[in-house]
Amino acid sequence: MSKAQAAATVMIVDDDPALGAMISEYLEGQGINALAVASGREMLRVLETKTLDLILLDLQLKNEDGFDVLRELRQRSDVPVIIATGHRKDEIDRVVGLELGADDYLTKPFGLRELLARIKAVLRRHASDYSRRKNNGVTYEFGGWKLRSKTRELFDPTGEAVPLTKGEHALLVAFLDAPQRTLAREHLLQATRIHEDIYDRSIDVQILRLRRKLEVSSNAPSMIVTERGLGYVFTLPVDRY
Repeated sequence: MSKAQAAATVMIVDDDPALGAMISEYLEGQGINALAVASGREMLRVLETKTLDLILLDLQLKNEDGFDVLRELRQRSDVPVIIATGHRKDEIDRVVGLELGADDYLTKPFGLRELLARIKAVLRRHASDYSRRKNNGVTYEFGGWKLRSKTRELFDPTGEAVPLTKGEHALLVAFLDAPQRTLAREHLLQATRIHEDIYDRSIDVQILRLRRKLEVSSNAPSMIVTERGLGYVFTLPVDRY
């Protein structure tokens, strides 16, 4: 394990204290700092005073909606999140979780070695993404809009800030890096890091949400246009600096 991963701090949010303790003990044995909490409220309190490198969030919390917890977390922080779902049949939970900004998912029961592998992969990816954003703080301008990729700030032609989720930001950057070219769903799936076995219609959902923020009318889009059977095209020219 790399030095960066060895120094990582992972929080386990699960209302099963025995499971939380078992995962914490295992991760500590692998050189990862770990702490377990039993609720989303406690997680958010800790996040105010402690820097976390990754959160493992169980969506099936007894007294809270895991999706609400994830939404509130994403309003406060971009810390990587792996969600845990309770049943293999709950594909919709995984899709919604990823669309709300989770980085990966596990289905219970999961093995500790698989969990460790997923944690390592997400940490590596996040470190790479952070380094690229830090060293390549590109600003994009298109049709009067401005996106600062380093800080993930989007401004409309009037200068008003428009909030973006992590998934929406990744999708928009994918378009802005290849304007006026047809991008296949597979390319966009990779760009937004949706897990490989999630059906690709989830890209359509993300594009619809992005259109609602960018387009005058999301029902008659002119900025992000569908090329039937091929993918999508970002139609405007883009300036970068």
